[in-house]
This record gives sequence, C-alpha cells and structure tokens, in this order.
Amino acid sequence: MSQFSAVQNFSRRDVLKLFGAAGGGLALGASGLAWSPMALAQNGEARLNLFIAIGEDDRVYLTCHRSEMGQGIRTGIPQVLADELGADWDKVVVVQGLADKRYGSQNTDGSRSIRKGFDKMREMGAMARTMLEQAAAERLKVPVAELSTADNKVTHSASGRSLSFGELAMAAAKLPLPEVTSLKLKSAKAYTHIGKGHTIVDMEAILDGSAEYGYDIQLENMLYASIVRPPVLGSKVDKLDDKAARAVAGVVDIITLPGHQGAPSFQPLGGVAVLATNSWSAAQGRKALNIVWSDSPNDGHDSSAYLAELKRSVQKPGKAVRQQGEQSQSWPADKTIEAVYSVPYLAHAMMEPPAAAASVTDKGAEIWASTQTPQSAQGTVAAALGLKAEQVTVHVTLLGGGFGRKSKPDFCVEAALLSQKTGRPVKVCWSREDELQNGYLHAISAQYFKARVNDNAVEAILQRTGFPSISSTFAEGVDEPSASELDLGFVDVPLAVDSLRCESVKASAHTRIGWMRSVCNIQHGFGIGVFVDELASKRGLDTFTMWRELLGKDRQETFSDQQFNYGNYGETLERHPVDTARYKGVISAVEQKVKQMAKPEAGQGWGFAVHRSFTAYVAAASLVEVTQDKQLKVLKTVIAIDAGTLVNPDRVASQLEGAVMFGLSIALMGRISFKDGRVEQSNFHDYPLLRLSQCPEIETILVPSMAPPAGVGEPGVPPIAPSIVNAIFAASGTRIRDLPLSDHFKI
Repeated sequence: MSQFSAVQNFSRRDVLKLFGAAGGGLALGASGLAWSPMALAQNGEARLNLFIAIGEDDRVYLTCHRSEMGQGIRTGIPQVLADELGADWDKVVVVQGLADKRYGSQNTDGSRSIRKGFDKMREMGAMARTMLEQAAAERLKVPVAELSTADNKVTHSASGRSLSFGELAMAAAKLPLPEVTSLKLKSAKAYTHIGKGHTIVDMEAILDGSAEYGYDIQLENMLYASIVRPPVLGSKVDKLDDKAARAVAGVVDIITLPGHQGAPSFQPLGGVAVLATNSWSAAQGRKALNIVWSDSPNDGHDSSAYLAELKRSVQKPGKAVRQQGEQSQSWPADKTIEAVYSVPYLAHAMMEPPAAAASVTDKGAEIWASTQTPQSAQGTVAAALGLKAEQVTVHVTLLGGGFGRKSKPDFCVEAALLSQKTGRPVKVCWSREDELQNGYLHAISAQYFKARVNDNAVEAILQRTGFPSISSTFAEGVDEPSASELDLGFVDVPLAVDSLRCESVKASAHTRIGWMRSVCNIQHGFGIGVFVDELASKRGLDTFTMWRELLGKDRQETFSDQQFNYGNYGETLERHPVDTARYKGVISAVEQKVKQMAKPEAGQGWGFAVHRSFTAYVAAASLVEVTQDKQLKVLKTVIAIDAGTLVNPDRVASQLEGAVMFGLSIALMGRISFKDGRVEQSNFHDYPLLRLSQCPEIETILVPSMAPPAGVGEPGVPPIAPSIVNAIFAASGTRIRDLPLSDHFKI
C-alpha cells in the first residue's frame, strides 16, 4: 500500500507562492462546473476557480472542500481526483479548502460527499489529464490518441518516451479548458485508486499528535471563553452577580450574551461568558457566577410525561402521508397485531465538543473551527457581525467527531461576537456538560404499527409516527414533521402489501432539535425493524423470510399514485432507485453468514433487521446472550452494505464498525431526559457510550456493486437497535418496544 506524502492547510498567500509569480505549474480551472475547489488560489477577480494544481516539482496538489471528522473524506475525494488524473499517490498533497460559495455545497453531512461529488470529481481529474496529454502531444509531436497517462507521467508507448507532470505543467496551464462533454473518463476496470484501500492521509498526524483540531487552535493575544448558557430553552439572564468571578486570577472580562430571537436556528443561546487568559481561569470564573434565570415557556417540559403523551397520540388517527392501495377498514381482533415503539431524546456525544476561535477586526473576521459546514459558519457569523460573507474567512480544522452537531455553527458565532466585543482573538470550547445540556438533540419519538395478518400473507399495515420536528429549530410554531423527515425510513419502505397507510401526528418542540447521524432513520428503522420481527413471529417465519415476503417481487419502487412525492435524499430514482433486489442482496449476505455459524447456546439468540437510507442498503444480524438475572451481552454483529461503487473499501468497513458501536450506544444506554425543562444528564457517567467490554465481535460484508456511489457514514446505524431487540426476543422470549435497553436489563 502506498504511503501518502503530505497534508497541508494552505492560506491564500501560500497558494499564490506555489502557483503565482514566484512559482510555476498547472492550476486547473473549473469555470464550467457548479463547484470550484482551490478557489482561493486566485483573488476575487479570478476568472477560473481552481481545483487541481501541479507544481514543477511534480507534486500534485488536490483540494478537499469537505470536513474531515474521521470518515476519511480527505482521502476519498483526492482518490477520485487522482484516479482520473493519473497521479502518483506518493506525490499527492491534500489542501484543505476554506469556506467559499464557489465550491457549491461544503456541507459534510447527509452521507453525500462522495455520493454527490463522484462524477464532478472525475470530470475535474479528466480535465487536468486531458490538458497534460495535449501539452505532451505538442512537445513530443505525436497524436494525443497515442498517449497514455499514469503515475504522474504522460507516455508515448510506441517510442518509449515520457514526460512527467512537472515537466508539462507550465505548458498545460496555458491551454484552454476542455469541454466537459469532450472528456473521456476511465472505465471502472482501469481504476488505480478508486476501490483501493488507501490509508487515510491524516493517519500519521493523528498518531503522532500533530493533527490540529478545533480545541488545539492557538492565536496570539487570545482569550479563552467559558459560557454559562440558559438551562431551559428560551430563558434569559434575569440577574447576574459576577463579583466573585471577576476576582478569579486570570479573568479579564465577563460579558452577557443576549438570548436568541424567534426560532433558535444557528443563533447562540445567550448566557454569560467568562473570558480569561487561560482555560482554567475561565472555567473557575464560570463556577463563581451567580445567575438568576428568567421564566421560559419550556420550564414545565418533562420528557417522561411528554413521551406518554406521544404514545397516546400515535394511537389516534393522524395526517395521511402515504396511501398504497385502498385504506383498510377491517381489523379483526384475531388477525390483527399492533405495537407502539419509542426512542428517547439522544445527544451526539462526539469525543471533541464544539470548538471555535475567532479574530474580528474592523476589516473582517477570521474563524478557525471544527465545523462540518464552513459556508454556514461564514454566512451566520457574517450576519451576526453585520459583515458581508466575503469578509469572513473560515479555516476548517480536523473534527474529533461530528455526527451532525458541528453542522450547526452557533459556537462559531459565539466566538466571533466575543472577539468583536473584546477586540482580541477569542476561543470558545464547549465542555462535555455544555454539549449534553445545551446542544441540538435528536428528537424523542413514538411510532404505532398495526397489521392484518392471515395464514398466507400480511394484508394491510397502518403506521404512524410522532416526534418534534427539526423544522421547529428554524421556524416558530412548527408542530409536525416535515416531508423530508418522513422520507427517512417511514414512507419509503417498499412493502408489497395490499393496503399500506402512513400517518403522522403533531408534536411540539421544547428544546433545540437537530439532525444526528442517520437522523429520523434512527426511530423509523427501529420501529419497522422490530415490527417485522413481530410479524414473523405471528406468521411462524424467520425474519429473513418475512422481509422477503413483505418486499415482494424484485422491482424498483416508484411510489406512484401513493399521495406523496419522495425526496430520495436529493437523488433521482433513476440514478438511485428503491430496489427490492438490492434489499434482498444484503439480506441474503447476512443470512448466509449467520447460517455458517454455530447454533446459539441456551439463553442466546440471533436478531435481524434491514434498512435503506441515504440510498444505501444495510442488513445487520446480532447475537446476544440474556442470563437468568437479566444480564444482557451482545456477542457478535454481522453487518452488510450495498453502497454501490466504493472509493475506499477500508473506510467503508471502518464506517460500518463505527455505525455498529454508535447504534449499540443508542440501543443499550442512550437517553437524554428532561425535568422542569432542564436536561438531567451532564457527562459520560449518566450518558454513557459503549465501552470496550460491551463491544461485540463485528464482521463487515461489502456487497459488490457497479451502481453509483451511495451514502456510507450513516446507513449502518438504523438496523443495529432493532437487530439487538429482535435477538433479545429470540434469546429470552421478552419483547422490548422502548429504548434504551438499560431500562430492562443489566448492561
């Protein structure tokens, strides 16, 4: 396996030195594309927005415009570029892109970086290769068609002559950009980097401690801020006594931040910031504050009472959001099975809480942040400071996990506002307690399922879902889920039953609701995953067979004439169809693996679930053991994915392993609870994550596919919790419908 040479974070000045008057090389433009990485290599008047650059030293500089949080995107994007370019991996240098609208979307969420960018990145690589080949043809006086490109060289095989990229860079830079329609892309058989297990480019820096995360940023004359935020959403500082805090050595200032106006969106929550010359003094000063908070409409929020209300609500008629066939009016008691499932509030709990540093001057603002959405950070900070977006520069550090939380740049705005007020650089680092008690939570939810079952088939299914919507974070008064949330594993399951009706119910929000890894697929995958297992038990079938029966004949489901328009994660159904054959492919892959294993011992059992999300298909089976004294142990998980074309199989396998652990944390122990409007948990002692001793043996299966790339980071999560719950039923006969499992077993 090749060893990667370098990863660099370049400033505008650095890039100009490399590719401007002081240096030479090819800087490839992308004026014909919707995005344009390496835009900062030229000034704002530049006609071309650069993506690939080649120095006369033969190094190939490739920009990653997405955020790296452990998923390997700073390796995956360059792999695709390098493949079409014909680059030598050992000569590649990755450049981290700054926030710039000319990139198109920089949002590193929704499992879409490769899914959405694969074709465009191939085009960019092919553009550069075409220009290099044209330059070589002129130099060697041979037809372009007689040239081939690989390993940083353009070769004329007939004569044995070749020229390096560095030798051709200056001449190639003078050529016009080829039209996209004229490009000749490689066949899949010719890939040299795509599909290969390259070690992630940040690995060495991560291992030796030199990798820079948001928490690591140090700026000259910088102050550290520790912020006490409102304990209840909507409350504000009523009275403040900060005398003791100001007396703490190292404390420089104490600033009251105003609360948000209207819907929370990405606004800071407000509160009181203690600024000091070091983080310890800031934290100690914070502890010395005496704050009286105002009343809030959310003071009475009790999550237990709220969940009970949701469970009652989903058992009553709701708003129809999908109707397949005629609505069933017949539910005979002896042929009907019904169930209610629930998932509590959940927190992202990434290892590195949000962190941002800001330096604001009269000319503009500069931000260093562990952000998943640099453009959102840029725009939100600009609006808060009264600046234009182009006056705000956002540097993206490595992220110590994100899971969707760092797509919300409120922490960047906090740092910017405090820097503006103090006239000095300020770093804001959220604590673990801050993140659990003041973050954006995954919604609490309830689901209701009812099915009419005869001896030969499931004839009708009615399902309802209720949860506070993410849309409530962005607009006041929202009390029902959006269509895009219902698309996530609720209305889009292709069940081949005569009558299928999906309904939603209303639910108001009492805290900030945000997307978390797999979003609403978490609760929807849990509900359908366990209910199908219950149907299998009713029918006397194994769950693999039950799923095949419910999916029906092999087809690509279009959802036509079913009273809703399916968003399909922003993809067309032509490119990413809902394909029941691919469902069955991952089902069979896991079933075959389970059948090869020894039969479970007494008190043990296998459970299975399958789910499609972010256009990928994932099946999971888990083996658990339940003792007489209700000790639960997860022994093994087998997980298979069909995600189409895989750029870096090693990272796909790693993402699946991480998804199993993430899903297990949710299933076994995950819960945020509210009492009197306040979060009751504060750190890992009462919001525990999976420990090494709790982690099962994990086996991953990557199903070969020539389909376009699908999402990878999130699809592995949804089937994990239902596979565990179904395994518990197989092992003990106990049916669980409410998470977390720590309420029912010793974990």
